[in-house]
Amino acid sequence: MLVVGWQERVDLPLLGLTNLRAKIDTGARTSALHATDIVTFERDGVRWVRFHTRFDDDAHDTDVECPIHDQREIKNTSGIPERRIVIRTKFRIADRLWKIDLSLTERTEMKFRMIVGRTALRGHAILVNPGKRNLTTLKSTAAKTGKRKTS
Repeated sequence: MLVVGWQERVDLPLLGLTNLRAKIDTGARTSALHATDIVTFERDGVRWVRFHTRFDDDAHDTDVECPIHDQREIKNTSGIPERRIVIRTKFRIADRLWKIDLSLTERTEMKFRMIVGRTALRGHAILVNPGKRNLTTLKSTAAKTGKRKTS
């Protein structure tokens, strides 16, 4: 069983995004990633999406292209359904890696540019401790940089 806090650092390696500050949100069904300038196109007969993502806390400012997995009606934070593009990509937390679905939505005004919903956690022996945060950061940061976090 992996115990995580309500906030963790995660990676989306296939998208080239690492050490992202994400909210682990069991109240949300679907995971979401901040995306602007969303454009769909076709490549070799497959529908793709191009979007821009920015994470102020990490200075990530990246253009991403990937295949579209689905389009779904997903309720926003106000409970209003929105039609969103969904991509499927690899997700890493601590030393674990698996595929998750991410809806693309503009989250500029939100505190967290990424939320990890309960569907992404289901079946992976994850326990969320809502009173703690960054429980996996020591493991993932130390593995990547060879340093331990001191705060």
